[in-house]
Amino acid sequence: MADAQKPAEESTAQVDVTKYKIAADIVNNVMKSLVALSIEGAKVLDICVEGDRLLEEGTGAVYNKAVKGVKVAKGIAFPTCVSVNNTVAHFSPLPSDPASSQTLAKGDVVKLHIGAHIDGFAAVSAETLVVGASEQDPVTGRQADVLKAAWTAAEIAMRLVKVGNKNWTVTESVGKIAAAWDCKPVEGMLSCQQSQNVIDGKKRIILNPSESQKKDFEAVTFAENEVYGVDILISSGEDGKARLEESKTTIYQKESTVTYQLKMKTSRAVFSEVQKKAGAFPFNIRCLEDEKRARLGLQEAVQHNLVKPYEVIYTPANTFVAGFHFTIALLPAGPAMITYPPVWYKPELVKTTKELEDEELKELLTKKLREDKKSKKKKAKADAEGEGSGEK
Repeated sequence: MADAQKPAEESTAQVDVTKYKIAADIVNNVMKSLVALSIEGAKVLDICVEGDRLLEEGTGAVYNKAVKGVKVAKGIAFPTCVSVNNTVAHFSPLPSDPASSQTLAKGDVVKLHIGAHIDGFAAVSAETLVVGASEQDPVTGRQADVLKAAWTAAEIAMRLVKVGNKNWTVTESVGKIAAAWDCKPVEGMLSCQQSQNVIDGKKRIILNPSESQKKDFEAVTFAENEVYGVDILISSGEDGKARLEESKTTIYQKESTVTYQLKMKTSRAVFSEVQKKAGAFPFNIRCLEDEKRARLGLQEAVQHNLVKPYEVIYTPANTFVAGFHFTIALLPAGPAMITYPPVWYKPELVKTTKELEDEELKELLTKKLREDKKSKKKKAKADAEGEGSGEK
């Protein structure tokens, strides 16, 4: 990709969108490679390592000229995760983990999750594929149900995250869609507002909240010029509940709002390395120099909330989780997708006997994300003519 620089006449908002889009281009190219690698017999660890390498390579090829003597920060905004079947998210093993020997099998439901940023403006994307499926041998049964429910929910969420709408509208609609395929959103999963160097902002959407979460979760209204990373995770299980298992956490993120003076020399050294290599974004321990030292140093940082873990959670055995994550900007001209459509998913790959019955949601699925200017003008003209003829 050619070295991209900020044209002098561009506004800050335009530049932000340009940087978001360049990050999205990189993410899309990496996702294509990861989908191609996700075949029967492939090692999950190898896919994770290659994904991170490609994200670094892609971001390393752009914005290489210093602006006013300052180099643009760029790199991984979310490390490559490959979460299989009932693993909900954040699975990215280290070579030393027993889980690092996991390979993909035919019929596995595989969630790929990656992100890149340019100057702190992050494009994060996730999608789901089924190993070995094709138009001749499509996905069926509960795997098809959960995939169709997740993608339909993502399509609805794209249309509901718009200026003036509320977060609870998205929560309720995703729940209704999951129910159409006898599925449930994974309990308590969050989608967050984004800004420069922030992918977990204050405005949030929750899926399938518990009773206490319903009481405590803040209602928010989406506003112009906001950006959201929307994470849709649907389970074929009865209640969508997930739990921790034996898998070691490997992904962490520095908490920007917490300050604490670390006592241990190892902790301070590791925290300094984290700040230098990952900044405000999630990172995999794999990117740090010494894994044993990193684990030791992170313990104190996690205890005092300087760093938060992205824990690996699971729905019950013999259930499946499908997920899609997209980044969307609420621009003055209307909502605009930052990230790309799925690389793998096509309706003809997924055959389910269930369908969405809710007429209001079915109607919403037919709508474009934003009305183009021509159709807006036509509508305004028709309305004006209608008023004019009414007065005569």
